[in-house]
Parts: sequence; C-alpha cells; structure tokens
Amino acid sequence: MIHVVHHPAYVAPAPARSTYRWGKNGLIRDLLRERGDALTWHVPDPMPVRWLEATHDPDYVAEVLEARVPPLKTRRIGFPITPEVATRAAAVPGGTWLAAHLALEHGFAANTAGGSHHALHDTGAGYCVFNDLAVAATRLIEECTVDRILIVDVDVHQGDGTAALTAGHPQIATYSIHADKNFPARKARSTLDVPLADGIGDDDYCATLETTLTSMLDGFAPDLILYQAGVDPFADDRLGRLSLSLAGLERRERLVARLVSDRGIPLASTVGGGYGDDALEIARRHVAAIMTLGDALESSPARGDSGAANPVEGQPRAVTPEATPPAHSRHLP
Repeated sequence: MIHVVHHPAYVAPAPARSTYRWGKNGLIRDLLRERGDALTWHVPDPMPVRWLEATHDPDYVAEVLEARVPPLKTRRIGFPITPEVATRAAAVPGGTWLAAHLALEHGFAANTAGGSHHALHDTGAGYCVFNDLAVAATRLIEECTVDRILIVDVDVHQGDGTAALTAGHPQIATYSIHADKNFPARKARSTLDVPLADGIGDDDYCATLETTLTSMLDGFAPDLILYQAGVDPFADDRLGRLSLSLAGLERRERLVARLVSDRGIPLASTVGGGYGDDALEIARRHVAAIMTLGDALESSPARGDSGAANPVEGQPRAVTPEATPPAHSRHLP
C-alpha cells in the first residue's frame, strides 16, 4: 500500500498572466486515483503560521497569506498570489510534513505537490512560494521527530533556496544534483552540490548519482530523507538541459530507492519540477516517479515512528495535537 498525501487546495485556479502549468497537480491526482486500492490517501492540515515563520520572514509570510505580495516579489515568484494560491501555499508544506511522518511509519510516502526549492527567506522565486522542504525539515527537527534529515534534490535546477534556508543547521543536510548552467544563475552552497554538464544521458547521470549520493548517505547517516523528485532532467523538458530518457528517470528512482532501502532510511517524496506544453505527459512522469519509488520502498524497513527508539536521547517525541499527524486516512471526494 502506497501512502499518498493530497489536499484539494493543491488544485488552485490559475492566476492571470501565469505561465506555470496549474493543472498539473489535478492531473497527478487523477492519474493516481486510477490505481485504486493500491493507494491510501491522506489529507494534510495547512502548515501552522508559526512554523512558516520559523523558516521564512514573518512579514513575507503575512504578505502571502493575506494575498498582498508586492510586484517585485510577484515577478520573482512568476505568478500573482491570489487568495486561492495563498491557501495552496500553506497547504503544501503541511503535506510534506505529513508525508514525512507517514514515511517514518511505512517506509515511503508521497506528497502530490511540493518540492518548492527556490523559495528564500523573504521572497518566493521560480514558481515557489514557501519552501516546503525547509519548513518541514525545520519543524521535524524542532519537534524532535528525528535527529538528522537529508534533503535529496534531483531536480534539473539547483535547490538554492533549500540550501540557503538550512545552511549551517547541524541536523539538516542538503544534496543537489543539477544542470550546472541552468537556473538559478547564482547558486547557493548545498552540503553537497553535483553540477552536471548539459546533455548528460542516462548512464553517466546514474553513475554520478550513485557515487555521490552513496558518499552523502554514509557520511551523514540521516534518519529521514525528504526527496525532491523533479522530472525536468527529462530530455524533452522545456526548462531542462539534461538528456535523461523516460527509462533513465525510472533508473534514477530505482537507484535512489535501493540506496535508501539498503540503509533502512524512510523517504518522503515531493513532486518538484516538470515543464512543457503537454501537462498530461508531465503528470504521467511525476506519477511514474511516485509509483516506482512506492513499489520499491513500501515494504522497506523504516526507522523512527515504526518502532525504533526516539533518536533524540532523553527527549520525548512531541505529542501535542498540532504535532501529531492524523491517525486515519481521509479519502478524497
């Protein structure tokens, strides 16, 4: 059984003058629904404001939630922040946090949105409003859910916002494998960056990923992985510069699954980037990533909530109603 997190607010109406494919998340949901009983659905609560403010500037959080983001930040984000987009922006980090808890219990869980790795402290950027990866990681650490989190980012674009927002945090590490000459022009410094030349194909990509990620996993020994599973390294992606085939994307997911499964590390995935004119084909790539990971990881051993000792010695796990994920699944309408 694959555990999937989805909130109705993920499917927001497209704001005016937006080039982002707003229908993608609804298509991902619909394609996953076709899998029937193979999936268990979970609906997250929005991320509480205080946890958004633990990562982002409180003034920026207020600008987003009140749908009054100024023009300069709107241009950096790439679309206007309407009330519907603001609701979505708060729901997505809650979904990534819930997926992390489900992964700790079951080995793997997927958020059907998220991976907003360009959002910075006081502004969004590159179609990203709040950085759900950094927000969820910070909350999980501060609540003593886990001791060490690794954010693995395989999007074609560097996870600059995630790296900047978690820089210097001893319990959060970041890994980014990306096209060196792609957006953003100014890269941040991840714990480990793996820049790739334009046009790299399946074999060289997977060999580089295996060598570098193995080193990162063994050196940092995380209790949980938050995985930004962008499908924009695909050769025909509109904003990518790499040359992975569909088979190469599948190899990537199976490789990541094998590396974390061998080490008993739970993994929670987010959608990340995927761009082009055919939103249905992009959604199919995202669904293939979720299902490939799920098929490989749903029965793998997980640490944390599944029975291992609390990794923060001497401190009880947070059990307040706000910190505890829902105890049951709610099927979507």
